[in-house]
Amino acid sequence: MMTDPIADMLTRIRNANSMHRRVVSMPATRIKVGIAQALKDEGYIEGYQVVAGKRASRLDVSLRYGPEGELVIRGLERVSTPGRRVYSGVQDLPQVLRGLGTCILSTPNGILSDRAAREGQVGGEILCKVW
Repeated sequence: MMTDPIADMLTRIRNANSMHRRVVSMPATRIKVGIAQALKDEGYIEGYQVVAGKRASRLDVSLRYGPEGELVIRGLERVSTPGRRVYSGVQDLPQVLRGLGTCILSTPNGILSDRAAREGQVGGEILCKVW
C-alpha cells in the first residue's frame, strides 16, 4: 500500500529525469494530473497523457530537456507530507531560487503554481517545489 502517492510521483519523475528518459508512467489520480498540468504550464515538462486501463488509468508524463540534452528539472522536493501539512497564504508564498523555481499548491481553485496562485490571490497547501 502506498502512503504518499505524490512523493511517489515526484520520485518517479526525478529518477527518469536523471536517466534522461523521455516518458515516465505512473498510476493516475486527479492530484497527479493537476500537478502534471501545473508542471506543463510552467514549462518543466512537454506534456502528459492519461491512458485508460481495464482496472485503473495510467498517467504518462513526457519529460523535457534542453537542446544540448541538459536537464530542465534540476530538482523536485516534497514539502507537505501526510504527517506534516504545510499551508501558506498568498502573502507568505515562498520563492524558490528567488523566483527561478516554482511551488505547486493545492488551492480551492485546484492545483496551481505559485505564480498562478499569486495572480488569483489564493493560498493553500504547498505540495512541492520544482527548480
